Amino acid sequence: MPSIDENFEFWNNYDWRDRGDEWSEVWGTTENLWLGSLLPRIRSYIPVPRILEIAPGFGRITHFLKDYCDELVIVDLTQRCVDACRKRFAEETKIVYQINDGKSLPEVRSHSIDFAFSFDSLVHVEIDVIVAYLTEFARVLSADGIAFIHHSNIAVYRDSSTNGLTIANDHWRGSSVSAEIVRTVSAEVGLSCIRQEVVNWGVPHLTDCFSTFTPAGSRHEAQFDLIENPNFMDEAIELGQRGLPTEGD
Repeated sequence: MPSIDENFEFWNNYDWRDRGDEWSEVWGTTENLWLGSLLPRIRSYIPVPRILEIAPGFGRITHFLKDYCDELVIVDLTQRCVDACRKRFAEETKIVYQINDGKSLPEVRSHSIDFAFSFDSLVHVEIDVIVAYLTEFARVLSADGIAFIHHSNIAVYRDSSTNGLTIANDHWRGSSVSAEIVRTVSAEVGLSCIRQEVVNWGVPHLTDCFSTFTPAGSRHEAQFDLIENPNFMDEAIELGQRGLPTEGD
């Protein structure tokens, strides 16, 4: 399933005419997605001085994140996406643009990031990439920093006797990634996984996961919380039908 090279080829040649907003259609708008699904899950950790966003694409969520920090570092695998964000946010002076190899953060200073974020991107990578990024999070996060990433959970639907998936991988999820594997790896690299929410995504199965990490010893460190949410897409549909929530909802 998707390698770094395959991800590069796909996203570098993708038709970005809608700047990624097409993936927000079930929510009605990207603003509904942000206010109704993303902000409630991260609002206790932002604003902060410095935010890192991995794989922003054409800036669908960058548009909102930039208002919650003094400096926003965005890192993408493709020059095309970085250039598009640079053009879209040309009037913003707080954004730093970087290109990487799809698994490391060589230009990000150690212990300089207060909140790291990635949504609807790392869900398409395999466990080697997740391990690499978790290792980098352990390096770049500040002492009380937080990382929130959206990744695959489809490996829980693997047949141990054949090593094949027992469900269709219709949404191109990383087939070697699960919430449990990610949680185990995070501890091995010095991070504490404080929350995981496994959700459905266009299918009834819990193929996706939102994981929240903090460095061991952080003031945010707490007893691990695991949530199974098979109604995530129903909630998205409801948001699309009832209209825009407010930040106080």
